[in-house]
Amino acid sequence: MEIDLGKLPFDLDFHPSNNLVAAGLITGDLLLYRYQAESTPQRLLEVNAHTESCRALRFVNEGRAIVTGSPDCSILATDTETGTEIARLENSHGAAVNRIVNLTESTIASGDDEGCVKVWDTRQRSCCNTFNVHEEYISDMTFASDSMKLIGTSGDGTLSVCNLRSNKVQTRSEFSEDELLSVVIMKNGRKVICGTQSGTLLLYSWGFFKDCSDRFVDLSPNSVDALLKLDEDRLITGSENGIISLVGILPNRIIQPIAEHSEYPVERLAFSHDRKFLGSISHDQTLKLWDLDDLLQGSGNNMPNNSDDDSDGMDVDDCIPKPSKGTKRKNGSKGQNSSSSNNFFVDL
Repeated sequence: MEIDLGKLPFDLDFHPSNNLVAAGLITGDLLLYRYQAESTPQRLLEVNAHTESCRALRFVNEGRAIVTGSPDCSILATDTETGTEIARLENSHGAAVNRIVNLTESTIASGDDEGCVKVWDTRQRSCCNTFNVHEEYISDMTFASDSMKLIGTSGDGTLSVCNLRSNKVQTRSEFSEDELLSVVIMKNGRKVICGTQSGTLLLYSWGFFKDCSDRFVDLSPNSVDALLKLDEDRLITGSENGIISLVGILPNRIIQPIAEHSEYPVERLAFSHDRKFLGSISHDQTLKLWDLDDLLQGSGNNMPNNSDDDSDGMDVDDCIPKPSKGTKRKNGSKGQNSSSSNNFFVDL
């Protein structure tokens, strides 16, 4: 299935239990569609959410609301059913909001263009953590729920680990020559995989984040903008050349290219709630829904677990490297911090 969005999309997310998919556009619009197999997707909502682009979005509160972030520094909560505004925080960050991810049922994290990460507690209705951890834009984040660690990547070429129990930045990697663009946790929590601007995948061992333990250099000469974990041994990559590939980790190998979105960069990848569809967005202004079973045919869908030789330990990293400036890939307008940031979720 293919949805013509009409404008360049920056992010997408699927409803956690229904056949709904949302996309955020460069115009600041939020679009919501209902999809069914073998039928044309139906647009349910079109909301002008922000004065600038809608860079980040996630369903929250069991899908009853959609939270969006923008270079105008605002974060907005929109009712999924009616499209009405639930709450808006005009100055959520001091710089453009570039990424939003779900953490627990009642918390989300947002990252901005100046390397600041904030954690929002929807139950306490407040911003409960602020981590000024990077020097450049937050490109991606992922959450290790068992240890309450938030893993972040940045255009400054480093990976960070924020401990949400102690409210501290636990560690940061040494500076890489590459901008780190995407991140997933694999191998039952033992490996953290990062996609880079050069196309290399960097593999970090859990607890040893100072430097990567392995590099997969044969994936692509183009940047790896999106990573999506399929299982503990395989992930799906979206590259700058528009190719979507199935990749094995330890042993590192390209299992096969599984789709070509277009000749333009793949901006984001996501699974539908039942994992029947893979969603992809690109600079061709389309959202494509791929039948996942069709994509994986002939790829060895039931692969045995492969162990690696690294002897991983507990969380031993506790130092933060000295700052080093990188090159921002995205620029956004700046805002001012406001005490109103602690009251964002008062209406949710």
